[in-house]
This record gives sequence, structure tokens and C-alpha cells, in this order.
Amino acid sequence: MSRTALWFRSLLLPDGWADGVRLVIADGRIDILTKATAAEAGDETHEIGLPGLPNLHSHAFQRGMAGLTERRGSTADSFWTWREAMYRFVDHMGPEEVEAIAAQAFLEMLESGFTRVGEFHYVHHDPDGAPYADIAELTARVAAAAGETGIALTLLPVFYRHAGFGGLPASPGQRRFVNDIDRYGRLVEASRKAVSSLPCAVVGIAPHSLRAAMPEEIAAILPLADGGPIHIHVAEQTKEVEDCLAWSGQRPVELLLDRLPVDERWCLVHATHVTDAESQGIATRGATVGLCPITEANLGDGLFPAQSFMARGGRFGVGSDSNVLIDAAEELRLLEYGQRLSLRTRNALTRASTPSVGRSLFDAALAGGAQALGAPSTLAVGQPADLVSLKADDTALAHRQHDRWLDGWIFAGGRQTVDCVWRAGAKLVNGGRHFSREAIGKRYRKALHKVLQAS
Repeated sequence: MSRTALWFRSLLLPDGWADGVRLVIADGRIDILTKATAAEAGDETHEIGLPGLPNLHSHAFQRGMAGLTERRGSTADSFWTWREAMYRFVDHMGPEEVEAIAAQAFLEMLESGFTRVGEFHYVHHDPDGAPYADIAELTARVAAAAGETGIALTLLPVFYRHAGFGGLPASPGQRRFVNDIDRYGRLVEASRKAVSSLPCAVVGIAPHSLRAAMPEEIAAILPLADGGPIHIHVAEQTKEVEDCLAWSGQRPVELLLDRLPVDERWCLVHATHVTDAESQGIATRGATVGLCPITEANLGDGLFPAQSFMARGGRFGVGSDSNVLIDAAEELRLLEYGQRLSLRTRNALTRASTPSVGRSLFDAALAGGAQALGAPSTLAVGQPADLVSLKADDTALAHRQHDRWLDGWIFAGGRQTVDCVWRAGAKLVNGGRHFSREAIGKRYRKALHKVLQAS
């Protein structure tokens, strides 16, 4: 049994900040946790410690597109024109490119303070749309990237069947995504095998959206979740709401809550355009809303009404989605700033018991992300040792303490404020750099050269 010991001058625990915390880690889990104690000989010591954050929504391959769609086209640009560019990018990725780009994305997540990722994985087939000999070939590549970088993985293989509401046939650009129900069942089974060697891996299911999966198809695949997470894109764009209304007479979230057994296992990704009744319905069911503020801003989606949702007791987490920029603190900062701009107020996302915006955002994202990804994220005996340390000498944290460290990290710092990251007790990031940054970066650049040369 491998054992290591860490000591933190201050560490954020489930019941709040504690000083002088010593952790003994055995085989990746916290074996002993002692407060108000001194460091012992041989302990690795740090000043400021936090639990690692869950990243509840990622399309890792899209990291390779970052910055490539920021040029105006001949018509008004939108999510839908961006999507066409994404389809063209997908056409030129092989298995090696999928793995190399995913590894780069996962590395950057760890460097920013994320320790688990929910990978909403929907590229399944070869460039012609035919299944690989191993139907989970690309899933296994994502798993290999997670294994190489050390990030914890909640894998969400995506069910994608149609091009639009009412069962429209899939378009040629979607050929690499599409499965029928039977083949999707085989994919989920193969995905479980693909991640079986990864410590603490979780597998759920992900009907892509109500555009890509009919309600009755979603109902048919729910048993495949086997008690695990269920994620779905919903109400991201106004056009999506309008098209759903034209087809069904109901708004997307309204339809989802009316026709499907949405509960605590579900994560409704984006849910940008919701009514008060739909917001209350999500909160009442106990589902998590997956917010991706950087991507939602980049794609011009709009703003989720987070303040009123929080007031209703709603649960949310954050994700990096398109991975155009990977920064855990920036996701939280932009979430708060979006509410300030929309409501023309300050310090919007707080609770009466927690006046610190940074602490309120961090606590909500930690709890909501853990629920959505089917894995605990608290620092307690018996739990995985997933930790982040901040640079105590960073100017963003100067002359601050406890919750003000979180305010400083989120609003005045960012990923450069992160010092070290441990996943299951293994130190993966030191001085803000992942231990495999150079090798993974080299492969990423080679993969991107191949994809972009072909496109």
C-alpha cells in the first residue's frame, strides 16, 4: 500500500476552512485527516488547499478548433454556422488525432483546477460514417487520454439519431455520430469495458438533445444508464425553442419534464432559455443544470437565469464544453458577470449564509458537478484525494484569507494562480504545469497539423 502525507496551512473541507490540516493518503484515498496539527517530518507542505472541481461538460476534440472560427462569414454568424465549421473539422480526425487532442484538453483542465471531466462523447465512427471494427475505438482513445493525463473520467457516450425535431434524417455532416438504439446499446457496453482500467471511472448515457433523439427513443435507452448519470443538451438556442414549439407545441424543457422521468441523475446542459415555471420544475426534480459560460458566450447562446434558479434551490455545475478556453476560475467568473450584466447588479450569485461570491460559486459548482458526474468531490476520510493548491504568493491572493482567497482566485487570478493538483493522491501538476505537458503538447501540435492540412 502506497502512503503519502500532505499538510496544508488552510484547507477547505466540507464543514468549512480548517487550519493546520494533515492528510495521510493511502492508495489514492484519504486514510487519515487531522485538523489543527503541525506538519511532520517528510510531509509535503502547502499553504492553501481546495477540493478539485468537476468539469461536468466537455467535447474534448473541439479544443483543436479553438480560435479557428473567429472570422466573420458572408452571412450573419451564429451557433448554426459554427456547427457547420465543427462538422468540417470532425471529417479529418482519425483515432490518433482524437486521442492527442483529448489529452491536451484534459491536461489543461487539470492545470486550471478541474480533477474530473464529464466527456460528452459523440464522435463514434470513421470519416465515412461506418463503425470501427471495435465500436468503442474512439471511446477507448478518450479513455487512453484520461489515463495518460490522470484526470478522472465520467464517460457519457452520446445517442445521436436525427437532424432535427420530429425525427428528421441525419445530415451527411452528422454521419460519424449516428447510431440506432441497438447499436447504441452495444456502444455503451463496449464503453464500460474501455474505461474499466481507469480508477474511479463512471459511465452514464447522453441522449444528445431533443433535436437528435425522439422522446420515445430517450425513454428506450434510459435503462442503459444503470443508475448512472444522464446528460442532455436542451434549450441552448432560441431557434431550438422555436422549432420545438412548432413541432410539439411545447418548449424543450417543458417537454422534457412532461414526458421523461427527469430526476437527480439528470444534467440539463445549458437550459439557457427557460421560463420561470421550467426553472422551478428543474429545481423541484433535483436535476443539475450544466452551465458552460465561456462557450455560451463564444457561441452567442444567451444567459441562463442563474440568480432566480439559485433562489429556488436549483443545483448547477460548470463545464468547459467546446474548450475554446479552459479555465475553471474563468467559468465561475463569467457565470457571475453574466448575471451582473443581465440584472445590472453586483454580487448576484450568493446565499444569505455565504456573502462571498467566490465561495458561493465554488460550493455550488463542487456539489452540482459531483451530482451530475456521479462521483463525490469532498475531502473526507475514504474519499479520493483530489486536491488543488493555490499559490500563496500570487498577487491576486495577497493579504487575504479563507473565502477571500476564493474571491481573489476567481475574480483577480485565474489558472495562473493554481500551483499543484493531485488526482487520487498522485501529483499531476506542479508549479502550474502538468508533468507531461511537453510530450502531450508535441503530439497535439502534430495532430492539429494533420487535421488542418487536410481541411
